[in-house]
Amino acid sequence: MKTNYLIKLGVISGLICGVNAQVNNSNYTNFIRQVQLPVMSDGSHIQMDVSVPAAGQIWSPLEINPTGARFELHTVSAVPFASRLIDTRYVGSYVPLAELNIRTEDINSAIVRTRADRPFYVDYSVSGLYPAADTTAPASAKSVKFYHHIQSYGAGGDGVNTDRTQATLSSQVYVNENKSETLTYALTIVPGADRAKVRGEERFSIFTLDDYQAPESQLASKTVQIWPVADGTISGITDGETIEFATPTLTIAANDIYPDARIYAQIYKGNKRDDGFVGAVVPGSAVAVQEAVPQNRLLSVTDWDSVLTENGIWTMELLTFTPFGIDRLDWVTFNVDRTISVRATATKAN
Repeated sequence: MKTNYLIKLGVISGLICGVNAQVNNSNYTNFIRQVQLPVMSDGSHIQMDVSVPAAGQIWSPLEINPTGARFELHTVSAVPFASRLIDTRYVGSYVPLAELNIRTEDINSAIVRTRADRPFYVDYSVSGLYPAADTTAPASAKSVKFYHHIQSYGAGGDGVNTDRTQATLSSQVYVNENKSETLTYALTIVPGADRAKVRGEERFSIFTLDDYQAPESQLASKTVQIWPVADGTISGITDGETIEFATPTLTIAANDIYPDARIYAQIYKGNKRDDGFVGAVVPGSAVAVQEAVPQNRLLSVTDWDSVLTENGIWTMELLTFTPFGIDRLDWVTFNVDRTISVRATATKAN
């Protein structure tokens, strides 16, 4: 029996990870490719492409055979011209169902991402499997494969043009029962010598088993991007220095600023505090990074005399505000002494 399949584009486009919300960008066009299964031994197959919006629903371009069909969501950028496969789904008469979701603390991003020092959670569910004791059902109807791949972007990498066929398989398990489960990952396992500075992604996917009707096919897949922890410095003033006249020019350097984060310097009276005290923002030190990948910034800060309201000990901190909270990247404590001392000798005129 052949039938058509209603494709919910809002669901499919919602599964996109690591493409910088491309499906909603005017620079991108999207299409769904339907591949009829099985693929012949010579590699030939029937397929049809149809252009689609970023959200909505359409009927499958072709009727689905009993052996099933694979649906691929592609996005194509105009400048530069490039095409990328961003999600696939396999459907058929006796195919089990699977769902995957990855949760991080970065809840406002359209891209699933987190930082190298933060946890994330993988929710998955499998349904429609036949009981393991059912001797009449094929193995592909009683079990699915759960894959976990990891891939480093390399030093300074941003994930663009990454060949995901080169990802490393970290684990492979069989799921032999209908279930829902949450997996907790305290830290990423993307490879890298400096664990705070790794860049890459972890991909989780659920596939059918290969059988005589159709090859191993993806039921669900999700990817989480991993970005490094920021670091930074304040230079132009040294710890313990005394400012007597004009404030010096400062250089603020921040590296690997998390996507859509902010950096700024704050200043307050007294020695360094560890209680989350909120000071005054140093003029010219605040920058919002509205990018999808980490950024570096180098700032020159001058004329910040207005925040030094009295003599005494002061502390300046370089901070970054991210979905994970506020982190202190660097600090310096200095003294302000603008007391004018006058020495004079009194004489009596004759």
